[in-house]
Amino acid sequence: MKLRSFFSVLVASVLVLLLVGASGFYWLTARSPLALLRGGSTDGPAAAMFVPKQAPAVVSLLVNPERLEAFRQVIAAPGARRQSRAEIEQLKQSLLANTGLDYKQDVEPWLGDEITLALTSPDVDRDAQTGQQPGYLLAIATQNPERSREFLQLFWQKRVAAGTRLMFEQYKGVKLIYSQPEPPVEPQKPETKRKKNKQQEPDTVLTVQPATTLSTAVVSDRFVLFANQPKVLRDAINNVQAAELGLGSSPAYQQALQSFKQRQIGLVFLNLPQLAAWSSQGTADATTEASNLYESVAIGLGLSRKGLLAETAFLAAPGQTLPAATPALSKPTGALAYIPASSPVAAAGTDLEQFWTQVSSGVSSYETLAQLINQPLNNLRNAWQLDLPQDIFSWVKGEYAVALLPRPEQQPDWVFVAERTEAATTAIANLDTLAKDKGFSVGPLTLADRPVSAWTKLGSTPLKAASKTTTEGNSALLANVIAAEVEGVHATVGNYEIFATSVAAMEQALQATKDSLVDSPGFKAAIAALPKDNDGYLYLDWANSRSILEQQLPFLRLVELASQPFWNQLRSLTVTSLGGESGVRRSEVFLNLSPTDKA
Repeated sequence: MKLRSFFSVLVASVLVLLLVGASGFYWLTARSPLALLRGGSTDGPAAAMFVPKQAPAVVSLLVNPERLEAFRQVIAAPGARRQSRAEIEQLKQSLLANTGLDYKQDVEPWLGDEITLALTSPDVDRDAQTGQQPGYLLAIATQNPERSREFLQLFWQKRVAAGTRLMFEQYKGVKLIYSQPEPPVEPQKPETKRKKNKQQEPDTVLTVQPATTLSTAVVSDRFVLFANQPKVLRDAINNVQAAELGLGSSPAYQQALQSFKQRQIGLVFLNLPQLAAWSSQGTADATTEASNLYESVAIGLGLSRKGLLAETAFLAAPGQTLPAATPALSKPTGALAYIPASSPVAAAGTDLEQFWTQVSSGVSSYETLAQLINQPLNNLRNAWQLDLPQDIFSWVKGEYAVALLPRPEQQPDWVFVAERTEAATTAIANLDTLAKDKGFSVGPLTLADRPVSAWTKLGSTPLKAASKTTTEGNSALLANVIAAEVEGVHATVGNYEIFATSVAAMEQALQATKDSLVDSPGFKAAIAALPKDNDGYLYLDWANSRSILEQQLPFLRLVELASQPFWNQLRSLTVTSLGGESGVRRSEVFLNLSPTDKA
């Protein structure tokens, strides 16, 4: 064989081996659970074609649950894998509770790569006499149409055996099956005594709630549909045949999908005006829609080795202007150096006045959300008797940080740190004047070898005595003597002004530079997966803030019960704002789950 021929054969053999190796590597990595780090297998929910354009809420999982389970097993610590597998099995069986069906045998063989749940309408029949009856649609992709039809057949057989009567309907080429609705039962009017003049009292207007009618269909051998009313399925089929009616034709929905940087394993899309109307049980004033700053919110879910990443896009409502904005920070603010590492809740950023204006205007049309945000401010307003947005937020143009400090069996303390500017110097002096006008005594203390101003109900004599005690280093005694009477303290440290709701909280803030939140391993892990260029952070140490948040937000317990295994794994939650393009505000959320042996 000639030398040239030998090399030609050798090169060809190497190329073939490389091609086979690359193909095998791609096949292995594509099927590896870790491939989910790159996102799901689709660019968006295909089931959006069934969902109406004005649907209040749509939630989609864009990957087969078995791949998620495999991913969790890969990244879990070896000692936690058995518990993880048991939690997942418990969740699977709970989804089919009281149906007599088995997830692994009856569902897993045909389940595809998408599950979409939608609240399609706040009121399906739009009949005031029947009350508000929301429409729900569940669309599940099937990879084995025959097995999915067998599942539906078995599902209905078990319901018939339990006494359910079935109805069959052929609608535009699709077979609908649903349980025969029972006549709604009208509530009885309370008995009333007739008046002596025999004039009959006017009849009471009764609202009759229609019975929920479970309905199913298989569409184009691609999706198995479930709904709480046959009309929801008919509307879903209409949306497919008239594409302009479906969610996919919504400009806001398309803009939201295009705003995400990579493919997602899950997607949440909320139509805020429609969602507000549903949550208020139809009592929301339609005229307030024009004042909404945002029209919709999209949340794209992704995976990291340490938890879940959520990209969010807030889209401006028609007529509202949201100019393009770039992130103001490239690293955590210096104000965080005065937040103790023990703080379970903290927020930091720049230009508090602008941030508060954006937040308050964004939630003003949503009563429940506005109340949730205003509640902690009202607590501080009542304690300090100050209008916080006007008296404090208005002059904070530079860096700021605010944090909650727990106290055993007492209301938690607050610490607020603001960068000093020329405007801040005048405003802080004005705060002392306002405190005096409201009946507080403003006096000096020495705490951790630093001068501190206190707003208190005590006179000058106790303050001087307390100051002497502090100078001797016994600050704990000082806290015991006057903590109950102190309403607030503030001190100047370098280029920052620190405010606190108690002497003990101020002492922790002054000593925080030795053990600050920004230098703690927990906080560093909580922000590691987020972009460095941002507008600041909202940080929750879930393990240490859980009990406090449950006291402040009672509904949180119900949310936890719905997905208990997830909340047990959650270590921290961090939110950051990223600015955005014209008409869109972007942010990211990182949910840090339990540590693993994997790096």
